[in-house]
Amino acid sequence: MPALPDRLDPRHAQTIGFLLLPNFALMSFASASEPLRAANLLAGTELYTVSLFSAGGGTVACSSGLSMPCRSLVEGGEACHTLFVCAGGGPQDWRAAEPAFPQLRRLARLGVRIGGISSGAFVLAACGLLEGRDFTLHWEHALLLKETFPHLSPRQARFVLDGDRITCAGGVAPLDMMHALISARMGPDFARRVSDWYLHTGLAQPEAAQRSTAAERFGTHHPALLTVLEKMEATIEQPLDRQAMARLAGISPRHLDRLFARHMARGFLETYRSIRLAHGRRLVEQSPLSVAEIAFATGFSSAGHFSRAFSEAYGMSPHALRHEGQER
Repeated sequence: MPALPDRLDPRHAQTIGFLLLPNFALMSFASASEPLRAANLLAGTELYTVSLFSAGGGTVACSSGLSMPCRSLVEGGEACHTLFVCAGGGPQDWRAAEPAFPQLRRLARLGVRIGGISSGAFVLAACGLLEGRDFTLHWEHALLLKETFPHLSPRQARFVLDGDRITCAGGVAPLDMMHALISARMGPDFARRVSDWYLHTGLAQPEAAQRSTAAERFGTHHPALLTVLEKMEATIEQPLDRQAMARLAGISPRHLDRLFARHMARGFLETYRSIRLAHGRRLVEQSPLSVAEIAFATGFSSAGHFSRAFSEAYGMSPHALRHEGQER
């Protein structure tokens, strides 16, 4: 039997690589890398080695402005047992990964386990590394991914382990993901010691929610109203009328109006439009879609209609907001 490569030999330290993209989320990176340091400390030996990469080498600044020195992925990627694409920001930052696409595909073919943290799954999708895979990413970027890659469907999970693909929503969820990975290698008792090191006693399951509940987001616990509000969030591109929503909730349209007046302090149409415009704003800030395409994706009849509603809500046009973001 041929010898295993060092990166796959269980007797050797596993090299865990992080491909850092500009404005990567510092909290997400720390939540994924710090448990590896603690594991080494608690084991009294080097179980894991952390390597930092960028698409072309050199330093990369994170979301808080701190810069991390990195090597080029070409130089050390093959030594990795697992490589995470760690991203935040938006498309303007994700494009920095494009020079690394051929190397990411090559490493995947060589058997390196490839992962994405926060919006890193968007980069994996762009590389074609999520075809037929179960995956997740940060909820803020999920709708944009589905707009860009309609055949892919991310799960709203904290993290997803699918063989040699690992994806995580970011934030503090990597603490849960790393607990699962360390447990798989070193056993649950040791993984618990690592989690306890960070006072991380409330371990979440992979399928746990990424966001607060609709009741918490909208400040109401009325079941019929929550049914309608959740349906509003799910039907941004093709909004339903008041009658359809009332039927869905099992109440009359008049009663639905009363519920909005009593619990939301604004009407059905105003609430629905604000939800659609909030999604439109995320697309303006994060996506390369034209204003006309964003108007269609948010259920407006035309780019002009969307732009007028957007300006009324946010005090500037979609073009002005996009231009402002590009100058930062």
